[in-house]
Amino acid sequence: MKLPRNDTRIRTRRLTTGLLLAALLAVLPAPATAATAPASTGAPAAAAATGGWNKENCVPAAAHPRPVVLVHGTFADGTNNWLGLAPYLVQRGYCVHSFDYGRLPGVPLVGGLTPMEDSAGELAAHVDRVLARTGASEVDLVGHSQGGLMPRYYLKHHPGAADKVNAFVAIAPSTNGTTLLGLTKLLDLFPGLDRAIAEAAPALSQQVAGSDFLRELNADGYTVPGVTYTVIATRYDEVVTPYRSQFIEEPGVRNVLLQDLCPLNISEHATIGLLDRTAFHETANALDPANARPTNCWSFLS
Repeated sequence: MKLPRNDTRIRTRRLTTGLLLAALLAVLPAPATAATAPASTGAPAAAAATGGWNKENCVPAAAHPRPVVLVHGTFADGTNNWLGLAPYLVQRGYCVHSFDYGRLPGVPLVGGLTPMEDSAGELAAHVDRVLARTGASEVDLVGHSQGGLMPRYYLKHHPGAADKVNAFVAIAPSTNGTTLLGLTKLLDLFPGLDRAIAEAAPALSQQVAGSDFLRELNADGYTVPGVTYTVIATRYDEVVTPYRSQFIEEPGVRNVLLQDLCPLNISEHATIGLLDRTAFHETANALDPANARPTNCWSFLS
């Protein structure tokens, strides 16, 4: 039986939406089931049994007086995104805190899906909790993927935010959005597809190159005074493409390409935030520039 033309269009749009979302899920890190985070939005992530972060009684040491707040990416949470970097920083004497944000009703385990304006409010609340808990006057922010973009909205639009943040390290951030290796061109081929994605997971459509959110956020500059910015990227990123769109071309911003530090590095979008100790080493340098050590192909041993 031949379907009515309108029904065919609706089914085609739904199928294409599903394919695009499936592609996104395929290339982004899957949630770890061994250490899941609390279901409540904006809640601190559960401390990993052996990781040592999110400790209630952690007092910043004199060498590292600012607690580090980790901001996860899309389809991730405050635990699985940081199973590598959080223990790395804890071992170096940092108080490290992560949290969950951007949870959609009925979508368990993963976050980073609600509008980034709302997620920035959750970040603001968590920063205030960490400052109150530790007695520190400032935090350092480290974000991966969307976590390297959304905090810029917080810094620009929340009064007093810049006074609470010393440094922001963005790892593989969606600074100018992504073409997702050309998959976002499907949005032009199927009218209404962008609206369907925006309704299903608003943060996804906000990260498409050229989105209204990005145009408004970047229109009057990317940075705010008083915060030190570092961007760490890999040329093999297959999620935020083209990879150079991650960089912030403004005075004072340090843009780091891993392959400039180690040509043998083959990290892609997920592994640069999950596993890459070269990226971790460069993150530690950005958090403590006075004691920075050169990053090279041997830094994975540090």
